[in-house]
Amino acid sequence: MHYGGDYNPEQWPEDIWPEDVARMREAGVTMVSLGIFAWSKLQPAEGEFDFGWLDRIIDLLHEGGIAVDLATATASPPPWATSTYPEMLPQDENGSVYWPGSRQQFAPSSPGYRRLAGELVSRLVERYHEHPAVVMWHVNNEYGCHLNADYSDAARDAFRVWLADKYGTVDALNEAWGTAFWSQLYGSFAEIFPPRKAPYSHNPAQLLDFHRFTSDALFECYLMEKRIIRAAGATQPITTNFMGAFKPADYWRWAAEMDVITDDCYPDPNDPQSFRAGAFQRDLMRSLKPGVPWLLMEQSSNALSWRPTNAPKSPGQMRALSMQAIARGADGILFFQWRQSRSGSEKFHSAMLPHAGTRTRTWREIVALGDELAGLPALPASSQEARVAIVLDWENWWALENPDHPVVLDYLSLVQNWHFALHQQNVQVDFVRASADLSGYQLVIAPQLYLLRADGAAGLTAFVEGGGHLLVTAFSDLVDEDERFRPEGYLTQLGPLLGIWLEDFGALVAPGAAGAGQSTAPLGSPLGSVTGTFLAEEIHPIEAVVLGEFTAGRLDGRPAFTRNDVGAGRAYYLATIPDAAGAVTITAHLLAEAGIEPVLPGLPITVEAARRGDVVTVINHGDTPVDLVLPGTDLQRDAPAGAVTLAPFDVRLLRLP
Repeated sequence: MHYGGDYNPEQWPEDIWPEDVARMREAGVTMVSLGIFAWSKLQPAEGEFDFGWLDRIIDLLHEGGIAVDLATATASPPPWATSTYPEMLPQDENGSVYWPGSRQQFAPSSPGYRRLAGELVSRLVERYHEHPAVVMWHVNNEYGCHLNADYSDAARDAFRVWLADKYGTVDALNEAWGTAFWSQLYGSFAEIFPPRKAPYSHNPAQLLDFHRFTSDALFECYLMEKRIIRAAGATQPITTNFMGAFKPADYWRWAAEMDVITDDCYPDPNDPQSFRAGAFQRDLMRSLKPGVPWLLMEQSSNALSWRPTNAPKSPGQMRALSMQAIARGADGILFFQWRQSRSGSEKFHSAMLPHAGTRTRTWREIVALGDELAGLPALPASSQEARVAIVLDWENWWALENPDHPVVLDYLSLVQNWHFALHQQNVQVDFVRASADLSGYQLVIAPQLYLLRADGAAGLTAFVEGGGHLLVTAFSDLVDEDERFRPEGYLTQLGPLLGIWLEDFGALVAPGAAGAGQSTAPLGSPLGSVTGTFLAEEIHPIEAVVLGEFTAGRLDGRPAFTRNDVGAGRAYYLATIPDAAGAVTITAHLLAEAGIEPVLPGLPITVEAARRGDVVTVINHGDTPVDLVLPGTDLQRDAPAGAVTLAPFDVRLLRLP
């Protein structure tokens, strides 16, 4: 179990370094991430490198028994680089330059940036790839975090090449993009620009391709550095840190090139439900590379500095969230950062070693957690504990949130609504692509699959025919991969599976919005009443059985929730988007129909349970104690669990058969 955090010795006098290592040993630190923002220190001028200080700190850490996750330092170019090569600087859609003075001030497609980054990585890897302290390579940092998209001339040129590679001819592009609309026919790729500021709506297919290009441009930077590292003979795992469900980068594609998934996760202590967001993010990280433990690369020891208000964590909350990550597949708990910075933008961001030193609650909790992690038994890699999966698709996310739709939808919040409903019932969940092998699951939920490729439709169909239970929700299976409607209307791929046809959508007026209209779509069924939001679709059963009908508004009495038995399985369709309570009601029905049990039944609303192999972790995220009767053996006490009082943010690890 790795334990540690980002370490920035270049910010401190060298005589403090031995004290840092001594304190790390006291805290139980096993690994630090080194050099993430050290480019200007490593390379003070073009062609001039200074590795002496890095040699000394790596050796010092190694002598102290602390491993190094060595960063390539390419996340923040030094001032000399952008002054010498201003074409490296990115631009927004208005043509405004992102100037130096912050971080991530580089155009990912810039040949100058890639050349300089490649030279730095080459020198680093040649020098340290055989150093016994270096156990992992950390490429760049949080790709795309602050600069979600670049519209510079470098991006323009690279976008044109990307399009030419994809389409081959401009005629093929015109056909895919539907450029006959609004007189957008292109005569050559040289006429195409990124979707910069325009008078009105952009071509939706162009927007979708630009999302793909943006993800690919960042990914190419990662792959460039990975190739350099491997070409130098380095054999250590290579990673870059993800940021949960991050819209600009298709992490499904990235994960295949990651030796280990790493993630930065910062639930908001101001939100008493933020532990659900934490569980969502951790389940996604585990799902990106099944069977391979992941690392929590960054979290905070206490308060942050970048939200409008930055509440401290309650006593024990940092431990509870750390154990949540381990319960959901993590084999490492790391922080930003080791020693709290005295200056700079993040000087108020908490750290393992705070400004106020070792007399603090933060330090006591850091030391206690390090001791606890060192004493944990070996935990198996998570494999197939989940019997429920939720489809999460980045291309669909990009397309769904394009403009000019019947209603504005936030894809991430809609997916989270289903995860939160299952989490509330302590049901383990994986995330999947529709085209994946789904045979290991009993229930799959596919929210708002607006863009559905043919292989995804085939995967969902095969899942149902093989005995699975599938829920498809409103505004699904509408367009192909080029954002075009397929011939013959809607649900052209899944309609036969669902046993219905979709006539039209019907947006609902948002609660509190001006104007007359229907704000919600209540529906009733044998499983209870559900409140629909955003959409109330007009569907027609062909073979499907109607389980629920709308009970008010323009569709009063019309079908809202259907079931169709196909092969050995069942396909459900919900013609609206339920609120949070409705998602719980519907999932409870589906779980019962599919025969899926919770990890532990009957737990209070603030208590979560997650299974990892034969180990179940129980956490009280509430601010009041709860009395529980727990099964199995309490691992940390080596005794039967039985009746326990779980204090706020307390944790129990159980071994169950």
